[in-house]
Amino acid sequence: FVFSIVTLVWDLGEDFFWELVTLIDIMLLGHWLEMRSVRQASGALGALAKLMPDTAEVVDDAGGVHEVTVAEVRQGDVVLVRPGASVPADARVVDGTSEFDESMITGESKPIDKEVGDTLIGGTVNAGSGAVRASVAAVGDDTTLAGIMRLVADAEASKSPTQLLADKAAAFLFYIALIAAAVTAIAWTLYFGDLDQRTVARVVTVLVIACPHALGLAIPLVVAITTETAAKHGTLIRRREAIDTAHNLQKLGIDKTGTLTEGRIGVVDVAAVEGHSTADVVMLAAAAERDSEHPLARAIRTAADDRGLEPPDAADFTVHKGRGVTARVDGREVQVGGPRLVEGLDTPVPDTLARFSDDAGDEGHSVVYVIVDGVFVGSIALDDVIRPESAEAVRVLTERGVEVVMITGDSRDVATAVADRLGIATFHAEVLPEDKDALVTSMKADGSMVGMVGDGVNDAPALARADIGIAIGGGTDVAIESADLVLVKSNPLDIVRIIELSRASYRKQKQNIWWGAGYNIVMIPLAAGVLAPWGVVVPPSVGALLMSISTIVVAVNAQLLRTTDLTEGIDSDRIATEHSDDDHRG
Repeated sequence: FVFSIVTLVWDLGEDFFWELVTLIDIMLLGHWLEMRSVRQASGALGALAKLMPDTAEVVDDAGGVHEVTVAEVRQGDVVLVRPGASVPADARVVDGTSEFDESMITGESKPIDKEVGDTLIGGTVNAGSGAVRASVAAVGDDTTLAGIMRLVADAEASKSPTQLLADKAAAFLFYIALIAAAVTAIAWTLYFGDLDQRTVARVVTVLVIACPHALGLAIPLVVAITTETAAKHGTLIRRREAIDTAHNLQKLGIDKTGTLTEGRIGVVDVAAVEGHSTADVVMLAAAAERDSEHPLARAIRTAADDRGLEPPDAADFTVHKGRGVTARVDGREVQVGGPRLVEGLDTPVPDTLARFSDDAGDEGHSVVYVIVDGVFVGSIALDDVIRPESAEAVRVLTERGVEVVMITGDSRDVATAVADRLGIATFHAEVLPEDKDALVTSMKADGSMVGMVGDGVNDAPALARADIGIAIGGGTDVAIESADLVLVKSNPLDIVRIIELSRASYRKQKQNIWWGAGYNIVMIPLAAGVLAPWGVVVPPSVGALLMSISTIVVAVNAQLLRTTDLTEGIDSDRIATEHSDDDHRG
Protein backbone atom coordinates (compact mmCIF):
# COMPACT_ATOMS: atom_id res chain seq x y z
CA PHE A 1 0.00 0.00 0.00
CA VAL A 2 2.83 2.41 0.94
CA PHE A 3 4.65 1.54 -2.29
CA SER A 4 1.47 2.23 -4.29
CA ILE A 5 1.02 5.64 -2.59
CA VAL A 6 4.63 6.53 -3.43
CA THR A 7 4.07 5.63 -7.10
CA LEU A 8 1.43 8.37 -7.26
CA VAL A 9 4.21 10.92 -6.60
CA TRP A 10 7.22 9.29 -8.21
CA ASP A 11 7.16 7.06 -11.22
CA LEU A 12 8.37 3.79 -9.70
CA GLY A 13 6.25 1.57 -11.94
CA GLU A 14 2.76 0.14 -11.61
CA ASP A 15 0.83 0.46 -8.36
CA PHE A 16 -0.74 -2.47 -6.45
CA PHE A 17 -4.15 -0.99 -5.56
CA TRP A 18 -6.08 -3.60 -7.55
CA GLU A 19 -4.01 -6.40 -6.08
CA LEU A 20 -4.56 -4.99 -2.58
CA VAL A 21 -8.33 -4.90 -3.02
CA THR A 22 -8.30 -8.48 -4.31
CA LEU A 23 -5.99 -9.50 -1.47
CA ILE A 24 -8.25 -7.98 1.20
CA ASP A 25 -11.38 -9.56 -0.29
CA ILE A 26 -9.82 -13.01 -0.42
CA MET A 27 -8.40 -12.72 3.10
CA LEU A 28 -11.77 -11.57 4.48
CA LEU A 29 -13.47 -14.53 2.80
CA GLY A 30 -10.89 -16.89 4.24
CA HIS A 31 -11.23 -15.46 7.74
CA TRP A 32 -15.03 -15.63 7.53
CA LEU A 33 -14.87 -19.32 6.64
CA GLU A 34 -12.29 -19.83 9.37
CA MET A 35 -14.40 -18.16 12.08
CA ARG A 36 -17.49 -20.04 10.92
CA SER A 37 -15.65 -23.30 11.52
CA VAL A 38 -14.44 -22.10 14.92
CA ARG A 39 -17.98 -21.14 15.98
CA GLN A 40 -19.31 -24.51 14.86
CA ALA A 41 -16.56 -26.33 16.73
CA SER A 42 -17.20 -24.35 19.90
CA GLY A 43 -20.95 -24.87 19.74
CA ALA A 44 -21.08 -27.49 22.51
CA LEU A 45 -21.42 -24.91 25.29
CA GLY A 46 -24.08 -22.98 23.42
CA ALA A 47 -26.07 -26.15 22.76
CA LEU A 48 -25.87 -27.12 26.42
CA ALA A 49 -26.92 -23.65 27.59
CA LYS A 50 -30.02 -23.78 25.37
CA LEU A 51 -31.21 -26.96 27.09
CA MET A 52 -32.34 -25.12 30.22
CA PRO A 53 -35.81 -23.53 29.86
CA ASP A 54 -36.44 -19.87 30.70
CA THR A 55 -39.47 -20.55 32.90
CA ALA A 56 -40.80 -23.24 35.21
CA GLU A 57 -44.21 -24.21 36.56
CA VAL A 58 -44.12 -24.34 40.37
CA VAL A 59 -46.81 -26.12 42.38
CA ASP A 60 -47.78 -24.25 45.58
CA ASP A 61 -48.98 -25.75 48.86
CA ALA A 62 -52.62 -25.41 47.79
CA GLY A 63 -51.98 -27.39 44.61
CA GLY A 64 -52.11 -24.37 42.32
CA VAL A 65 -49.61 -23.99 39.48
CA HIS A 66 -47.94 -20.69 38.61
CA GLU A 67 -45.18 -19.82 36.18
CA VAL A 68 -41.87 -18.33 37.37
CA THR A 69 -38.46 -17.77 35.84
CA VAL A 70 -35.91 -20.53 36.32
CA ALA A 71 -33.83 -18.14 38.45
CA GLU A 72 -36.70 -17.98 40.95
CA VAL A 73 -36.89 -21.77 41.44
CA ARG A 74 -35.56 -22.84 44.83
CA GLN A 75 -34.41 -26.15 46.25
CA GLY A 76 -37.41 -28.00 47.71
CA ASP A 77 -39.93 -26.45 45.31
CA VAL A 78 -42.26 -28.86 43.52
CA VAL A 79 -42.32 -28.27 39.77
CA LEU A 80 -44.75 -29.54 37.17
CA VAL A 81 -43.15 -30.93 34.00
CA ARG A 82 -45.73 -31.36 31.25
CA PRO A 83 -45.23 -33.49 28.09
CA GLY A 84 -42.80 -31.70 25.77
CA ALA A 85 -41.48 -29.40 28.52
CA SER A 86 -37.89 -29.23 29.76
CA VAL A 87 -36.97 -29.97 33.36
CA PRO A 88 -36.00 -26.60 34.95
CA ALA A 89 -33.57 -28.03 37.55
CA ASP A 90 -32.29 -31.31 38.95
CA ALA A 91 -35.23 -32.90 40.74
CA ARG A 92 -36.73 -36.12 42.07
CA VAL A 93 -40.13 -37.37 40.87
CA VAL A 94 -42.79 -37.27 43.59
CA ASP A 95 -45.86 -37.93 41.44
CA GLY A 96 -46.57 -39.30 37.97
CA THR A 97 -44.67 -41.31 35.36
CA SER A 98 -43.35 -40.47 31.91
CA GLU A 99 -40.42 -40.91 29.54
CA PHE A 100 -37.60 -38.38 29.39
CA ASP A 101 -35.16 -37.62 26.58
CA GLU A 102 -31.67 -37.41 28.11
CA SER A 103 -29.77 -37.65 24.81
CA MET A 104 -28.10 -34.23 25.03
CA ILE A 105 -26.83 -35.00 28.53
CA THR A 106 -25.98 -38.71 28.44
CA GLY A 107 -25.89 -39.51 24.72
CA GLU A 108 -28.58 -42.17 25.28
CA SER A 109 -30.88 -42.01 22.25
CA LYS A 110 -33.85 -43.86 23.77
CA PRO A 111 -36.21 -42.05 26.18
CA ILE A 112 -35.80 -43.20 29.79
CA ASP A 113 -38.79 -44.25 31.90
CA LYS A 114 -39.12 -42.18 35.07
CA GLU A 115 -41.39 -42.88 38.02
CA VAL A 116 -41.75 -41.81 41.65
CA GLY A 117 -38.33 -41.67 43.32
CA ASP A 118 -36.33 -41.39 40.09
CA THR A 119 -33.99 -38.48 39.42
CA LEU A 120 -34.60 -35.93 36.67
CA ILE A 121 -31.68 -34.02 35.16
CA GLY A 122 -32.24 -30.32 34.54
CA GLY A 123 -32.43 -29.59 30.81
CA THR A 124 -33.84 -32.99 29.80
CA VAL A 125 -37.20 -33.13 28.04
CA ASN A 126 -40.42 -34.90 28.97
CA ALA A 127 -40.78 -37.02 25.83
CA GLY A 128 -43.68 -39.09 27.12
CA SER A 129 -47.40 -38.49 27.38
CA GLY A 130 -47.62 -38.04 31.15
CA ALA A 131 -47.04 -35.02 33.36
CA VAL A 132 -44.89 -35.43 36.47
CA ARG A 133 -44.39 -33.45 39.64
CA ALA A 134 -40.85 -33.34 40.96
CA SER A 135 -39.14 -31.91 44.02
CA VAL A 136 -36.19 -29.70 43.11
CA ALA A 137 -32.90 -31.08 44.44
CA ALA A 138 -30.37 -28.64 42.94
CA VAL A 139 -30.53 -25.28 41.17
CA GLY A 140 -28.19 -22.91 39.35
CA ASP A 141 -24.52 -23.78 39.46
CA ASP A 142 -25.21 -26.91 41.51
CA THR A 143 -27.13 -28.70 38.74
CA THR A 144 -25.74 -31.54 36.66
CA LEU A 145 -25.99 -29.44 33.50
CA ALA A 146 -23.99 -26.59 35.05
CA GLY A 147 -21.32 -29.07 36.12
CA ILE A 148 -21.15 -30.51 32.61
CA MET A 149 -20.83 -27.02 31.13
CA ARG A 150 -17.93 -26.26 33.49
CA LEU A 151 -16.17 -29.47 32.45
CA VAL A 152 -16.69 -28.73 28.74
CA ALA A 153 -15.46 -25.14 29.16
CA ASP A 154 -12.38 -26.28 31.09
CA ALA A 155 -11.63 -28.95 28.49
CA GLU A 156 -11.89 -26.47 25.61
CA ALA A 157 -9.69 -23.96 27.46
CA SER A 158 -6.98 -26.43 28.45
CA LYS A 159 -4.03 -27.12 26.17
CA SER A 160 -2.25 -30.40 25.56
CA PRO A 161 1.51 -30.63 24.87
CA THR A 162 0.71 -31.08 21.16
CA GLN A 163 -1.31 -27.88 21.11
CA LEU A 164 1.40 -25.95 22.97
CA LEU A 165 3.92 -27.16 20.38
CA ALA A 166 1.66 -25.98 17.53
CA ASP A 167 1.24 -22.58 19.22
CA LYS A 168 5.02 -22.20 19.49
CA ALA A 169 5.43 -23.18 15.84
CA ALA A 170 2.81 -20.61 14.78
CA ALA A 171 4.57 -17.88 16.78
CA PHE A 172 7.94 -18.94 15.35
CA LEU A 173 6.50 -18.78 11.83
CA PHE A 174 5.79 -15.05 12.28
CA TYR A 175 9.50 -14.35 12.70
CA ILE A 176 10.38 -16.71 9.85
CA ALA A 177 8.04 -14.74 7.57
CA LEU A 178 9.70 -11.43 8.52
CA ILE A 179 13.17 -12.86 7.99
CA ALA A 180 12.12 -14.44 4.66
CA ALA A 181 10.63 -11.11 3.52
CA ALA A 182 13.81 -9.25 4.45
CA VAL A 183 16.01 -11.78 2.67
CA THR A 184 13.72 -11.61 -0.39
CA ALA A 185 13.92 -7.79 -0.47
CA ILE A 186 17.70 -7.74 -0.15
CA ALA A 187 18.31 -10.55 -2.65
CA TRP A 188 16.08 -9.21 -5.43
CA THR A 189 17.16 -5.58 -4.86
CA LEU A 190 20.75 -6.67 -5.37
CA TYR A 191 19.72 -8.72 -8.40
CA PHE A 192 17.76 -5.91 -10.11
CA GLY A 193 20.09 -3.14 -8.91
CA ASP A 194 17.29 -1.07 -7.32
CA LEU A 195 13.91 -1.39 -5.54
CA ASP A 196 11.98 -2.85 -8.43
CA GLN A 197 8.18 -3.34 -8.27
CA ARG A 198 8.78 -7.06 -8.82
CA THR A 199 10.79 -7.07 -5.59
CA VAL A 200 7.98 -5.35 -3.71
CA ALA A 201 5.44 -7.82 -5.14
CA ARG A 202 7.50 -10.79 -3.97
CA VAL A 203 8.04 -9.32 -0.50
CA VAL A 204 4.29 -8.73 -0.18
CA THR A 205 3.56 -12.27 -1.40
CA VAL A 206 5.94 -13.75 1.19
CA LEU A 207 4.25 -11.83 4.00
CA VAL A 208 0.80 -12.76 2.73
CA ILE A 209 1.43 -16.40 1.95
CA ALA A 210 3.11 -17.21 5.29
CA CYS A 211 0.17 -18.60 7.21
CA PRO A 212 0.41 -19.03 10.98
CA HIS A 213 -3.40 -19.36 10.98
CA ALA A 214 -3.23 -22.89 9.61
CA LEU A 215 -0.83 -23.96 12.35
CA GLY A 216 -2.67 -21.94 14.97
CA LEU A 217 -5.99 -23.59 14.10
CA ALA A 218 -4.57 -27.06 13.49
CA ILE A 219 -5.09 -28.25 17.07
CA PRO A 220 -7.74 -25.94 18.66
CA LEU A 221 -10.37 -26.81 16.05
CA VAL A 222 -9.79 -30.55 16.49
CA VAL A 223 -9.82 -30.13 20.28
CA ALA A 224 -13.14 -28.27 20.26
CA ILE A 225 -14.80 -30.81 17.97
CA THR A 226 -13.38 -33.71 20.00
CA THR A 227 -14.78 -32.23 23.23
CA GLU A 228 -18.17 -31.63 21.62
CA THR A 229 -18.30 -35.13 20.09
CA ALA A 230 -17.29 -36.77 23.36
CA ALA A 231 -19.99 -34.85 25.25
CA LYS A 232 -22.63 -35.86 22.71
CA HIS A 233 -21.69 -39.50 23.24
CA GLY A 234 -21.86 -39.25 27.02
CA THR A 235 -18.19 -38.72 27.92
CA LEU A 236 -16.94 -35.60 29.69
CA ILE A 237 -13.29 -34.60 29.43
CA ARG A 238 -11.74 -33.23 32.62
CA ARG A 239 -8.10 -33.34 31.48
CA ARG A 240 -7.26 -32.58 27.86
CA GLU A 241 -4.13 -34.72 27.72
CA ALA A 242 -6.17 -37.83 28.60
CA ILE A 243 -8.16 -37.75 25.37
CA ASP A 244 -4.99 -37.08 23.36
CA THR A 245 -3.24 -40.16 24.76
CA ALA A 246 -6.14 -42.60 25.21
CA HIS A 247 -5.34 -44.22 21.86
CA ASN A 248 -2.04 -45.42 23.37
CA LEU A 249 -3.75 -47.28 26.23
CA GLN A 250 -2.16 -50.69 26.82
CA LYS A 251 -3.68 -51.90 30.10
CA LEU A 252 -7.05 -51.10 31.63
CA GLY A 253 -7.92 -51.90 35.22
CA ILE A 254 -11.68 -52.09 35.78
CA ASP A 255 -13.36 -52.24 39.17
CA LYS A 256 -16.06 -54.93 38.99
CA THR A 257 -18.79 -53.56 41.21
CA GLY A 258 -20.66 -50.64 39.67
CA THR A 259 -18.55 -50.68 36.51
CA LEU A 260 -18.76 -54.09 34.88
CA THR A 261 -21.85 -54.66 37.00
CA GLU A 262 -24.77 -52.33 37.65
CA GLY A 263 -24.11 -52.02 41.38
CA ARG A 264 -27.59 -53.25 42.25
CA ILE A 265 -28.96 -56.63 43.31
CA GLY A 266 -31.00 -58.36 40.62
CA VAL A 267 -32.27 -61.77 39.62
CA VAL A 268 -29.55 -63.50 37.61
CA ASP A 269 -31.06 -66.98 37.22
CA VAL A 270 -34.21 -68.96 38.02
CA ALA A 271 -34.83 -72.70 38.29
CA ALA A 272 -38.21 -74.45 38.44
CA VAL A 273 -39.21 -78.03 39.23
CA GLU A 274 -41.17 -80.07 36.73
CA GLY A 275 -44.73 -78.83 36.39
CA HIS A 276 -43.83 -75.19 37.03
CA SER A 277 -42.32 -72.47 34.85
CA THR A 278 -39.69 -69.94 35.87
CA ALA A 279 -42.38 -67.26 35.41
CA ASP A 280 -44.52 -69.07 38.02
CA VAL A 281 -41.59 -69.09 40.45
CA VAL A 282 -40.86 -65.36 40.02
CA MET A 283 -44.54 -64.39 40.22
CA LEU A 284 -45.20 -66.39 43.41
CA ALA A 285 -42.04 -65.03 45.05
CA ALA A 286 -42.92 -61.44 44.07
CA ALA A 287 -46.43 -61.86 45.49
CA ALA A 288 -45.12 -63.18 48.81
CA GLU A 289 -42.43 -60.47 49.00
CA ARG A 290 -44.81 -57.63 48.07
CA ASP A 291 -44.64 -55.90 51.47
CA SER A 292 -40.96 -56.63 52.20
CA GLU A 293 -38.31 -53.89 52.01
CA HIS A 294 -35.37 -56.30 51.90
CA PRO A 295 -33.03 -55.67 48.90
CA LEU A 296 -33.57 -59.23 47.64
CA ALA A 297 -37.34 -58.74 47.82
CA ARG A 298 -37.12 -55.52 45.80
CA ALA A 299 -34.97 -57.33 43.22
CA ILE A 300 -37.56 -60.11 42.86
CA ARG A 301 -40.40 -57.59 42.45
CA THR A 302 -38.36 -55.73 39.83
CA ALA A 303 -37.75 -59.00 37.97
CA ALA A 304 -41.50 -59.64 37.90
CA ASP A 305 -42.15 -56.13 36.56
CA ASP A 306 -39.47 -56.54 33.88
CA ARG A 307 -41.20 -59.70 32.68
CA GLY A 308 -44.60 -58.08 32.59
CA LEU A 309 -45.91 -60.36 35.33
CA GLU A 310 -48.75 -59.28 37.60
CA PRO A 311 -48.34 -61.03 40.96
CA PRO A 312 -51.64 -61.79 42.72
CA ASP A 313 -52.53 -60.19 46.03
CA ALA A 314 -51.07 -61.71 49.18
CA ALA A 315 -52.33 -61.83 52.75
CA ASP A 316 -51.01 -62.79 56.19
CA PHE A 317 -47.52 -61.51 55.36
CA THR A 318 -45.02 -62.59 58.03
CA VAL A 319 -41.27 -61.98 58.28
CA HIS A 320 -39.14 -64.74 59.77
CA LYS A 321 -36.01 -62.80 60.73
CA GLY A 322 -32.89 -64.22 59.15
CA ARG A 323 -34.83 -66.94 57.33
CA GLY A 324 -37.40 -65.46 54.93
CA VAL A 325 -41.07 -64.58 54.61
CA THR A 326 -44.42 -66.34 54.51
CA ALA A 327 -47.64 -65.11 52.89
CA ARG A 328 -50.96 -66.42 51.61
CA VAL A 329 -51.28 -66.21 47.83
CA ASP A 330 -54.51 -67.39 46.21
CA GLY A 331 -55.28 -69.43 49.30
CA ARG A 332 -51.90 -71.19 49.30
CA GLU A 333 -49.07 -70.75 51.78
CA VAL A 334 -46.01 -69.43 49.97
CA GLN A 335 -42.62 -69.34 51.67
CA VAL A 336 -39.59 -67.54 50.26
CA GLY A 337 -36.23 -67.75 51.97
CA GLY A 338 -32.66 -68.93 52.05
CA PRO A 339 -30.92 -72.04 53.39
CA ARG A 340 -31.91 -71.30 57.01
CA LEU A 341 -35.58 -71.49 56.02
CA VAL A 342 -34.99 -74.86 54.37
CA GLU A 343 -33.26 -76.23 57.47
CA GLY A 344 -36.52 -75.99 59.40
CA LEU A 345 -38.50 -78.02 56.87
CA ASP A 346 -39.03 -81.75 56.76
CA THR A 347 -39.22 -81.79 52.96
CA PRO A 348 -35.83 -82.39 51.26
CA VAL A 349 -34.63 -80.05 48.51
CA PRO A 350 -35.20 -81.64 45.06
CA ASP A 351 -31.99 -82.68 43.29
CA THR A 352 -32.48 -80.19 40.44
CA LEU A 353 -32.78 -77.29 42.86
CA ALA A 354 -29.91 -78.56 45.02
CA ARG A 355 -27.59 -78.65 41.98
CA PHE A 356 -28.81 -75.23 40.89
CA SER A 357 -28.15 -73.82 44.35
CA ASP A 358 -24.68 -75.37 44.56
CA ASP A 359 -23.69 -73.97 41.16
CA ALA A 360 -25.10 -70.55 42.04
CA GLY A 361 -23.30 -70.59 45.37
CA ASP A 362 -20.01 -71.41 43.64
CA GLU A 363 -20.45 -68.24 41.57
CA GLY A 364 -21.12 -66.18 44.68
CA HIS A 365 -24.86 -65.73 44.09
CA SER A 366 -27.41 -65.54 46.88
CA VAL A 367 -30.12 -68.21 46.54
CA VAL A 368 -33.71 -68.16 47.79
CA TYR A 369 -36.17 -71.03 47.57
CA VAL A 370 -39.86 -70.76 46.74
CA ILE A 371 -42.06 -73.25 48.58
CA VAL A 372 -45.84 -73.65 48.11
CA ASP A 373 -47.81 -75.57 50.75
CA GLY A 374 -44.61 -77.24 51.88
CA VAL A 375 -43.54 -78.30 48.36
CA PHE A 376 -40.49 -76.84 46.60
CA VAL A 377 -41.39 -75.22 43.27
CA GLY A 378 -38.19 -73.35 42.41
CA SER A 379 -35.11 -71.37 43.33
CA ILE A 380 -33.97 -67.85 42.47
CA ALA A 381 -30.33 -66.76 42.25
CA LEU A 382 -29.61 -63.09 42.95
CA ASP A 383 -26.46 -61.03 42.65
CA ASP A 384 -25.02 -57.76 41.42
CA VAL A 385 -26.26 -57.63 37.81
CA ILE A 386 -23.61 -57.70 35.07
CA ARG A 387 -24.14 -54.91 32.55
CA PRO A 388 -25.20 -56.33 29.15
CA GLU A 389 -22.56 -54.15 27.43
CA SER A 390 -19.64 -55.37 29.56
CA ALA A 391 -18.82 -58.53 27.59
CA GLU A 392 -18.81 -56.69 24.26
CA ALA A 393 -16.67 -53.89 25.71
CA VAL A 394 -14.10 -56.42 26.95
CA ARG A 395 -14.09 -58.22 23.58
CA VAL A 396 -13.51 -55.06 21.52
CA LEU A 397 -10.87 -53.69 23.89
CA THR A 398 -8.99 -57.00 23.79
CA GLU A 399 -9.14 -57.07 19.98
CA ARG A 400 -7.59 -53.59 19.93
CA GLY A 401 -4.66 -54.70 22.02
CA VAL A 402 -5.79 -53.42 25.41
CA GLU A 403 -5.24 -55.86 28.28
CA VAL A 404 -8.36 -55.74 30.46
CA VAL A 405 -7.69 -56.42 34.16
CA MET A 406 -10.67 -56.90 36.48
CA ILE A 407 -10.20 -55.75 40.08
CA THR A 408 -12.61 -56.82 42.81
CA GLY A 409 -12.86 -57.33 46.53
CA ASP A 410 -15.00 -60.43 45.98
CA SER A 411 -13.78 -63.98 46.54
CA ARG A 412 -11.74 -65.78 43.89
CA ASP A 413 -14.69 -68.06 43.02
CA VAL A 414 -16.96 -65.09 42.35
CA ALA A 415 -14.24 -63.27 40.40
CA THR A 416 -13.52 -66.38 38.31
CA ALA A 417 -17.20 -66.77 37.41
CA VAL A 418 -17.55 -63.13 36.32
CA ALA A 419 -14.23 -63.13 34.44
CA ASP A 420 -15.17 -66.33 32.57
CA ARG A 421 -18.53 -64.88 31.55
CA LEU A 422 -16.98 -61.63 30.32
CA GLY A 423 -13.92 -63.19 28.69
CA ILE A 424 -11.41 -61.50 30.98
CA ALA A 425 -8.11 -63.38 31.19
CA THR A 426 -6.50 -61.39 34.01
CA PHE A 427 -8.18 -60.50 37.29
CA HIS A 428 -7.30 -59.74 40.91
CA ALA A 429 -9.71 -60.96 43.60
CA GLU A 430 -10.03 -60.13 47.30
CA VAL A 431 -8.35 -56.76 46.72
CA LEU A 432 -8.66 -54.41 49.67
CA PRO A 433 -9.63 -50.79 48.88
CA GLU A 434 -6.25 -49.48 49.99
CA ASP A 435 -4.45 -51.98 47.72
CA LYS A 436 -5.96 -50.73 44.43
CA ASP A 437 -3.50 -47.84 44.23
CA ALA A 438 -0.55 -50.21 44.63
CA LEU A 439 -2.02 -52.55 42.03
CA VAL A 440 -2.18 -49.76 39.45
CA THR A 441 1.42 -48.87 40.28
CA SER A 442 2.49 -52.47 39.64
CA MET A 443 0.63 -52.47 36.31
CA LYS A 444 2.68 -49.41 35.28
CA ALA A 445 5.98 -50.97 36.33
CA ASP A 446 6.83 -52.25 32.83
CA GLY A 447 6.26 -48.83 31.28
CA SER A 448 2.79 -49.58 29.95
CA MET A 449 0.22 -46.82 29.66
CA VAL A 450 -2.42 -47.79 32.21
CA GLY A 451 -6.03 -46.71 32.56
CA MET A 452 -8.31 -47.29 35.55
CA VAL A 453 -12.11 -47.34 35.62
CA GLY A 454 -14.02 -47.05 38.90
CA ASP A 455 -16.93 -45.45 40.69
CA GLY A 456 -16.32 -45.47 44.44
CA VAL A 457 -14.45 -43.43 47.04
CA ASN A 458 -11.96 -46.27 47.41
CA ASP A 459 -11.21 -46.05 43.66
CA ALA A 460 -10.12 -42.39 43.83
CA PRO A 461 -6.41 -42.99 44.64
CA ALA A 462 -6.15 -45.59 41.86
CA LEU A 463 -7.88 -43.26 39.38
CA ALA A 464 -5.41 -40.51 40.25
CA ARG A 465 -2.45 -42.91 40.00
CA ALA A 466 -3.38 -44.23 36.55
CA ASP A 467 -2.19 -42.51 33.38
CA ILE A 468 -5.85 -42.15 32.46
CA GLY A 469 -8.49 -42.26 35.21
CA ILE A 470 -12.04 -42.93 34.05
CA ALA A 471 -14.96 -42.44 36.45
CA ILE A 472 -18.41 -43.92 36.03
CA GLY A 473 -20.99 -41.11 35.98
CA GLY A 474 -23.16 -42.75 38.61
CA GLY A 475 -20.22 -42.90 41.01
CA THR A 476 -19.19 -40.71 43.92
CA ASP A 477 -18.07 -37.09 43.61
CA VAL A 478 -14.66 -38.04 45.00
CA ALA A 479 -14.09 -40.60 42.25
CA ILE A 480 -15.23 -38.15 39.56
CA GLU A 481 -12.94 -35.39 40.91
CA SER A 482 -9.98 -37.81 40.72
CA ALA A 483 -10.71 -38.85 37.13
CA ASP A 484 -9.59 -37.50 33.77
CA LEU A 485 -12.66 -38.71 31.88
CA VAL A 486 -16.24 -39.22 33.12
CA LEU A 487 -18.67 -41.69 31.54
CA VAL A 488 -22.08 -40.07 32.09
CA LYS A 489 -24.05 -43.15 31.02
CA SER A 490 -22.01 -45.63 33.09
CA ASN A 491 -21.72 -47.69 29.90
CA PRO A 492 -18.45 -49.69 29.52
CA LEU A 493 -18.76 -49.43 25.72
CA ASP A 494 -18.10 -45.70 26.06
CA ILE A 495 -14.51 -46.66 26.91
CA VAL A 496 -14.26 -48.20 23.43
CA ARG A 497 -15.83 -45.11 21.88
CA ILE A 498 -13.49 -42.71 23.66
CA ILE A 499 -10.43 -44.68 22.49
CA GLU A 500 -11.74 -44.59 18.92
CA LEU A 501 -12.38 -40.84 19.23
CA SER A 502 -8.87 -40.37 20.61
CA ARG A 503 -7.40 -42.21 17.61
CA ALA A 504 -9.43 -40.16 15.15
CA SER A 505 -8.56 -36.91 16.96
CA TYR A 506 -4.85 -37.77 16.99
CA ARG A 507 -4.93 -38.51 13.25
CA LYS A 508 -6.60 -35.17 12.51
CA GLN A 509 -4.11 -33.27 14.66
CA LYS A 510 -1.17 -34.89 12.85
CA GLN A 511 -2.72 -34.25 9.43
CA ASN A 512 -3.38 -30.59 10.24
CA ILE A 513 0.09 -29.99 11.65
CA TRP A 514 1.75 -31.64 8.64
CA TRP A 515 -0.43 -29.61 6.29
CA GLY A 516 0.19 -26.33 8.11
CA ALA A 517 3.93 -26.88 8.32
CA GLY A 518 4.29 -28.42 4.84
CA TYR A 519 2.35 -25.61 3.19
CA ASN A 520 4.65 -22.95 4.64
CA ILE A 521 7.82 -24.94 3.90
CA VAL A 522 6.85 -25.17 0.21
CA MET A 523 5.05 -21.88 -0.41
CA ILE A 524 7.34 -19.35 1.31
CA PRO A 525 10.30 -20.15 -1.00
CA LEU A 526 7.96 -20.07 -4.02
CA ALA A 527 6.60 -16.69 -2.92
CA ALA A 528 10.16 -15.43 -2.50
CA GLY A 529 10.76 -16.26 -6.16
CA VAL A 530 13.20 -19.17 -6.02
CA LEU A 531 11.68 -20.46 -9.27
CA ALA A 532 11.35 -17.02 -10.90
CA PRO A 533 14.27 -17.70 -13.27
CA TRP A 534 12.18 -20.54 -14.71
CA GLY A 535 9.05 -18.42 -15.02
CA VAL A 536 7.26 -19.55 -11.87
CA VAL A 537 6.10 -16.42 -10.01
CA VAL A 538 3.35 -16.17 -7.38
CA PRO A 539 1.56 -12.77 -7.44
CA PRO A 540 0.16 -11.32 -4.16
CA SER A 541 -3.47 -12.06 -5.07
CA VAL A 542 -2.68 -15.72 -5.71
CA GLY A 543 -0.69 -15.78 -2.47
CA ALA A 544 -3.73 -14.49 -0.59
CA LEU A 545 -5.88 -17.15 -2.23
CA LEU A 546 -3.43 -19.90 -1.30
CA MET A 547 -3.20 -18.60 2.27
CA SER A 548 -6.97 -18.68 2.62
CA ILE A 549 -7.17 -22.14 1.09
CA SER A 550 -4.56 -23.45 3.54
CA THR A 551 -6.68 -22.27 6.47
CA ILE A 552 -9.87 -23.64 4.95
CA VAL A 553 -8.25 -27.05 4.38
CA VAL A 554 -7.34 -27.25 8.08
CA ALA A 555 -10.84 -26.19 9.13
CA VAL A 556 -12.60 -28.64 6.80
CA ASN A 557 -10.30 -31.49 7.80
CA ALA A 558 -11.11 -30.84 11.47
CA GLN A 559 -14.84 -30.81 10.68
CA LEU A 560 -14.51 -34.29 9.13
CA LEU A 561 -13.87 -35.56 12.66
CA ARG A 562 -17.64 -35.30 13.17
CA THR A 563 -18.16 -38.12 10.67
CA THR A 564 -16.06 -40.62 12.66
CA ASP A 565 -17.91 -43.85 13.42
CA LEU A 566 -17.25 -44.40 17.13
CA THR A 567 -19.15 -47.70 17.09
CA GLU A 568 -16.77 -49.38 14.65
CA GLY A 569 -16.12 -52.96 15.77
CA ILE A 570 -19.00 -52.98 18.27
CA ASP A 571 -21.46 -55.82 17.59
CA SER A 572 -24.91 -54.64 18.67
CA ASP A 573 -26.30 -58.14 18.07
CA ARG A 574 -24.02 -59.50 20.79
CA ILE A 575 -25.33 -56.88 23.23
CA ALA A 576 -28.92 -57.74 22.32
CA THR A 577 -28.08 -61.40 22.95
CA GLU A 578 -26.70 -60.51 26.38
CA HIS A 579 -29.94 -58.66 27.16
CA SER A 580 -31.93 -61.66 25.98
CA ASP A 581 -29.78 -64.10 27.97
CA ASP A 582 -30.18 -61.99 31.10
CA ASP A 583 -33.94 -61.94 30.66
CA HIS A 584 -33.96 -65.68 30.13
CA ARG A 585 -31.75 -66.39 33.12
CA GLY A 586 -33.59 -63.92 35.29
